[in-house]
Amino acid sequence: MPGFQSEKQLVRDYYAALSNAETNAVPGVMADYCAPDLVWRGYHPFGLLTDPDAVAAQFWQPLKTALTAMQRRTDLFFAGRHHMSEDGAVWVASMGHLMGLFDHPWLGIRPTRKIAMLRFGAFHKVENGRITEEAMYFDIPHLMVQAGQNPFPPQTAAHLVQPGPATHGGLLFDDAPHAQSRATLDAINAMVGDLGEWNLGLPLEDELRRTWHEDMIWWGPEGVGATYTIPRYAAQHSGPFRAAFTNRSKTNHICRTAEGHFGGFFGWPNFTAEHVGGFMGMPATPGRVEFRVIDFYRREGDKLAENWIFIDLLHLWAQQGVDVLGRATKIG
Repeated sequence: MPGFQSEKQLVRDYYAALSNAETNAVPGVMADYCAPDLVWRGYHPFGLLTDPDAVAAQFWQPLKTALTAMQRRTDLFFAGRHHMSEDGAVWVASMGHLMGLFDHPWLGIRPTRKIAMLRFGAFHKVENGRITEEAMYFDIPHLMVQAGQNPFPPQTAAHLVQPGPATHGGLLFDDAPHAQSRATLDAINAMVGDLGEWNLGLPLEDELRRTWHEDMIWWGPEGVGATYTIPRYAAQHSGPFRAAFTNRSKTNHICRTAEGHFGGFFGWPNFTAEHVGGFMGMPATPGRVEFRVIDFYRREGDKLAENWIFIDLLHLWAQQGVDVLGRATKIG
């Protein structure tokens, strides 16, 4: 199997160019590295954008204006092909934080003039030397908390500045052995298969132990938080989440891939479900809601040890008539 060096280098060069560009030069960077019909999927309120200039004008330029001296601090970087792909395209994935001095307002969030860190997860589809698709989710509620504008009630777990892998080996600039990648994808597929539609028929903790290490860490988004060990994960997120949603659809991913001991996926949406009430203190709402999610995983042995997850909670609640961003920034 051919490696991913050219695709990885393209994305690394793209990141460096974005970091080094003055605000008015960002459209040129987008034109240099992205296809003219780029499909960009972003966290609410950005949503789906289909033009590099739109991504530059609506996302990157306002963000670089708000977070001055912004730098990218990357914790995960790997590449692979979608496990069910027919076109053979390579996806390059990364995760980390965009850090800067929060000097100017962004999306109504007030500046602090202090260090701020916007957690991000991204997938880039590379074809013919250009980025043709990009999914980039970022934890806007966590940035709001850093600015003193917490939009949510007390969460069930704890949110910190989410670190990279415990092994400190998540930057796969060199290609990893195929056998390692296959083992990681197998572990992820087994977990997704068990998840199914929440109907495996086992007690929750027993189900989780089939594919997760006992001391697994789930690095969740602001509003839910991070949790450690299978019993605490079951109590602090998985159990409450399953109790709050019913009639979960099957899982759909635009990309699911792995390299070395790391892997991940994203969907648009990943799945839909009905909210019967209680999640994050919200009441039940009629109809189905969709979940846009990016997940990253670290495998240890034949099971999953760490999971970093980005859930577009602003989009989730917007579907139910709640403008979390607008409400919190208006009050703040």
